[in-house]
Amino acid sequence: MTEIHETIEKAQEGEHSQYFNRRIALLIAVLALFLSFSETLGKSAQTEAIAANVESSDLWAFFQAKSIRMTQINTAAEEMLVAAEAASDPAAKATMQKQIDAWKKTAARYDSEPSTREGRKELAERAKEAEEKRDLAMAKYHHYELGSAAFQVGIVLSSAAVITGTVALAWFGGVLGVIGLVLTAFGLFAPHALPLVAML
Repeated sequence: MTEIHETIEKAQEGEHSQYFNRRIALLIAVLALFLSFSETLGKSAQTEAIAANVESSDLWAFFQAKSIRMTQINTAAEEMLVAAEAASDPAAKATMQKQIDAWKKTAARYDSEPSTREGRKELAERAKEAEEKRDLAMAKYHHYELGSAAFQVGIVLSSAAVITGTVALAWFGGVLGVIGLVLTAFGLFAPHALPLVAML
């Protein structure tokens, strides 16, 4: 009779164990699903940050090139102005003044050209916009990376719960999953809301 009771108890334990393992497997599957979302969003944000950083660097280089050209033209105009003042021939003075005016017009165009947005002022604005896009993408990326880490640790703890039968590990895995979900949501909707995350 005791053998029958032992067999029934083992069967009940087996059913409980299977039920427990199924629930943990479902938790692991959900954590893995959210991990894939977080990783995909993280890679996208990282790519966006790199592209915006390259764009910003290119725009600042263009800004510097325009500054150098503007300085050279202004210097040439100043030199010719001195030469024009020393010239005695009125026709030569008029020609020199015409060239000085053309150079000053070109220097002004290098400084600001709203029609093409390729003047120094517009280039600086565009470079700052690209830097803002880069910073936003990096803030998102940091949130997604921390969310991914939380999901990964949650998966490991949940897997350990299956092996050890310790329910607390599964609970910790679930809590880490919720933390990962919150971090991913912050990355998606409010990346600057948690400034400490960006400092990590």
